[in-house]
Amino acid sequence: MTRTTPGDLLVLQATRTLGHATAARLAERAGLSQAETVEHLLDAQSRGWANHSSFAGEGGWSLTEAGTRYGERLLAAELDAAGARTAVEEVYRDFLPTNDLVAAACTAWQLTEMAIGRPVTLTATIDALTQPARTLAHLETRLTAHLPRFAGYHHRFTAALHRASTEPKWITGTDRDSCHRVWFELHEDLIATLQLTR
Repeated sequence: MTRTTPGDLLVLQATRTLGHATAARLAERAGLSQAETVEHLLDAQSRGWANHSSFAGEGGWSLTEAGTRYGERLLAAELDAAGARTAVEEVYRDFLPTNDLVAAACTAWQLTEMAIGRPVTLTATIDALTQPARTLAHLETRLTAHLPRFAGYHHRFTAALHRASTEPKWITGTDRDSCHRVWFELHEDLIATLQLTR
């Protein structure tokens, strides 16, 4: 979430869908109260940039195509104003090998939870995610030197990894700020920041 001018908010780099917990976390990162966040989201909805929907008792915000394009323009302007395109591209290149490790560890754990294939232990999974946590600290330092909004990913990832030792759902749970969710949001943030296509 990046604030540009008062009443002009809504760059959602990390994910296209905002549940209540994610909205609260993004509000905190942007220095906004929850009421201010709702106000800005409603403003974005009136401009055709966002929609709110509910399903099975859960509600959330999602960007429209117009909102996505608007957000991409803001991210490009932010990146160019910081003169950080080359630096962020270099971080992304260094991020990709670690991304493969995290994806493999999380996939193996998900398959274990579903009793598919060769099971992995919780200890082995935590061990596999420990080096990516260390790497993330360095990547975040390099990113925040140019774009302060990248702060917090390392703290969130290591907090989830620590909790996973006693509560395994913190590895891949979708209902919490799990290792997988934090890493996925960082990947989406980098892709959106660099306007990369999948």
